Amino acid sequence: MITPVLLCGGSGTRLWPLSRKSYPKQFSPLTGEESLFQASARRLNGEGYDDPVVVTADPFRFIVVQQLAATGITPDAVLIEPEGRDTAPAILSAALHVARTAPDGLMLVAPSDHVIPDTDAFAQSVAAAVPAAQAGQLVTFGIAPDRPETGYGYLELDAALTDDIAPTPLRSFVEKPDAAQAAKLIATGRHLWNAGIFLFRADTIIAAFQEKTPDLLTAVKAAVDEARADLGFLRLAPEPWAKAEAISIDYAVMEKAKNLSVVPYRGKWSDLGDWAAVWRETAQDGMSLSGPATAIDCTNTLLRSEVAEQTVVGIGLDNIVAIAMPDAVLISHKDRAQDVKQAVQVLKTKQAPQAESFPKDHRPWGWFESLVIGNRFQVKRIVVNPGAALSLQSHHHRSEHWIVVEGTAKVTVDEDVKLVTENQSVYIPLGATHRMENPGKVPMVLIEVQTGSYLGEDDIIRYEDVYSRE
Repeated sequence: MITPVLLCGGSGTRLWPLSRKSYPKQFSPLTGEESLFQASARRLNGEGYDDPVVVTADPFRFIVVQQLAATGITPDAVLIEPEGRDTAPAILSAALHVARTAPDGLMLVAPSDHVIPDTDAFAQSVAAAVPAAQAGQLVTFGIAPDRPETGYGYLELDAALTDDIAPTPLRSFVEKPDAAQAAKLIATGRHLWNAGIFLFRADTIIAAFQEKTPDLLTAVKAAVDEARADLGFLRLAPEPWAKAEAISIDYAVMEKAKNLSVVPYRGKWSDLGDWAAVWRETAQDGMSLSGPATAIDCTNTLLRSEVAEQTVVGIGLDNIVAIAMPDAVLISHKDRAQDVKQAVQVLKTKQAPQAESFPKDHRPWGWFESLVIGNRFQVKRIVVNPGAALSLQSHHHRSEHWIVVEGTAKVTVDEDVKLVTENQSVYIPLGATHRMENPGKVPMVLIEVQTGSYLGEDDIIRYEDVYSRE
């Protein structure tokens, strides 16, 4: 049995404005009905696989569980990183967790934001890698390239690639090249794209860390040993975790190890590293349209609207990317797609909330979005999942008016508890202790009107919370 390890962090800058720090791309349905994270979990599920281990950040923990639940997959563990430290500490923490019950257990480590539509071909590559991993090899997977690509690192093989998918020795790692160097690498026939996907035994990778980066192993092991359970999550201890070097698995171990093998994968693959990559994966006849989008005399263009009430129309466009969100619009030449992260940096210097904050604020009970913000008032749409409940809380600076538009709300205001159905409303005075719950089996939607001198999310006192938030 193989334990999938899904890496689920990321800063979400290269696919801005859809992907942001507060809601990175793996949670969005970029190429299908399901999110990239859900598709990754399904790909590594079924015969031959144990329940997955997910390594993620605190803000995403409930999103991870909710999206897995929608697929019917139950995680073995969800490890919560106190802060992002790159891939090496994340993978090592998962290995130490797996080794507690299965020291020689196989781990298939994969980012959760890649697109691999050819699941059969990928399964064949994994099966081909198993004997080498069981024998103590650190196996990495390389993608057979179909073009010179400057956005990926490369794996150099000892010999030219053949049709065989058996493990082959790895000569070296190659950093992301420029266009001319990328063309030369492809011409040799000895280079694969570095997918950042690995298969190895838990004890093998732990031993590699012990040999190559013992200080990192000491810090991460302490963080795992001192981890505490929290509502089904495993929170890694923050003090020792802070001592772990922020470093990638390639730099920490792989580029120094001798027991390396590469297994090629020949099917379609993309890390969706920019909007040009999304266009390549979704375009038909040169055009990629998503949401209410219309193209007139356009070529090689991506038009995407994430707002049902907002239509995007392109006329006479060529090699253009246009993404419309409720609070931001990106328009870029497709050849400059890698530079979108520069826009995020510029917006951060301007302290624009759009740089990192997603317009929908996802919470363990559901989500909300601001519809209108004015002087001393704000209007929100709030969606509460079936059976979920907000915390029992009060506010110092605002009162609220709730109007139920879908489903039924169970509302507590001080000592009064009642059901509020569609087209009914309830008033929450300033300072009143209150809570809303969804006792039904369908999502409950309400409109909240806030009025007061301060409307920030930090104006909240929690008295009871089923999700154990501060």
